[in-house]
Amino acid sequence: MKISRAVIVAAGLGTRMLPASKAIPKEILPVVDRPAIQYVVEEAVAAGVSEIIVVISPGRTTALDHFETAPELERHLEMRGKDEMLDTIRRIATMAHLTAVEQAEPLGLGHAVLQARDAIGGEPFAVMLPDDLFDSKRPCLGQMMAEAERLDAPVVALLRVAKSEVPKYGIVSGRKIAERLYRLTGMVEKPTVDKAPSDLAIVGRYILPPEIFEILAQGRPGAGGEIQLTDGLIELAGRRPLYGYEFEGTRYDIGDPFGFLTAQVGFGLKRADLADNFRAYLRTIISSS
Repeated sequence: MKISRAVIVAAGLGTRMLPASKAIPKEILPVVDRPAIQYVVEEAVAAGVSEIIVVISPGRTTALDHFETAPELERHLEMRGKDEMLDTIRRIATMAHLTAVEQAEPLGLGHAVLQARDAIGGEPFAVMLPDDLFDSKRPCLGQMMAEAERLDAPVVALLRVAKSEVPKYGIVSGRKIAERLYRLTGMVEKPTVDKAPSDLAIVGRYILPPEIFEILAQGRPGAGGEIQLTDGLIELAGRRPLYGYEFEGTRYDIGDPFGFLTAQVGFGLKRADLADNFRAYLRTIISSS
């Protein structure tokens, strides 16, 4: 199952990050000095994806605007000899081919993915949620693409979570068949701890076949009156093998205030130009608390 296209779902209301996300889409909120969605696009490109479809809410084009050319800004930087920043700005506009489709109403993740049906056509594709940023030696999406190609099958990203976190996620059941790899037999959306089949949660990276569109189009609204991608995955697993891969690396949930803060620290400490001063500042705070 070879992948050349990815769908980034950026149509949510971002209610967990209100009031910051009232006027600014959460995927544009900066992590250090880059909007969150740029990290996701960079991950896709590093994994070998050449075309990206971004699902947006009507009129909220800021995420796409970030990847457009900026002639006035480029002229300003060129006149002042800021060549390094000029190269950075130009690279953002050329890193991938992005197109947008709209989700008219917030009717669930499955419904958002369904809006990309015409743009994807009959090919397998990736789904990426910009709430989830990954820090890993190999791109998380690249890890999953390698498994999907080897198995010729759909794959979802898995994360082992604390019991207290279980009710926030879709939780899978399955059989471990190799290191980090599970053959999935079922999943439950946001179960209570006592009814959860495991502590393995699905997080925001998926490799899916085009038949998922037919399943989602025929699906009935599930939890919250929305078309849930989890319900579509359950149906898909009944038709063909579906795998979960426990990715290598660190995941940050930046759709949540705590996760957003930890992402700033994690990515900030990776920056050679910031790390020493930032680390010293953190030590000062810890010692004075």
